[in-house]
Amino acid sequence: MDFNRVDVAYSLLLDKSESKILMVLNRNNSWSLPGGGVEKGETLKQAAIREAKEETGYDIEVDGIVSLNEAFIDNNHIFFVVFKARLIQEPSQIPKEENILKVEWIDLKTADNLMPYYPNGISSLINNSNAQYIIQR
Repeated sequence: MDFNRVDVAYSLLLDKSESKILMVLNRNNSWSLPGGGVEKGETLKQAAIREAKEETGYDIEVDGIVSLNEAFIDNNHIFFVVFKARLIQEPSQIPKEENILKVEWIDLKTADNLMPYYPNGISSLINNSNAQYIIQR
């Protein structure tokens, strides 16, 4: 079977107190980190920064990779790359993005429950100095 390669870049962004993670509620009613598909000619880092801005209005900088998830969904072989990010500037208002229903700062425990494909919880990535490699099933 032929699979299409899809790269998706996400940003893990903490609030100033480091007790909440910025998350988005997608149109399919699932929560995720801000992020999306890498466009042609774009680096993973550029995609993470652009997607965060488009979905949340926040200007960010990204650091190293804290997680790489791999999944086969339909005819797609998808690589989900999560970067640790820092807030540069908050938006004056959250943009209206057609695929995003809500943008919210979520406490760490709740975030762990909303993103079950991270075996040790999304919060386990916060102090992660080495990227985790996870195959999603």
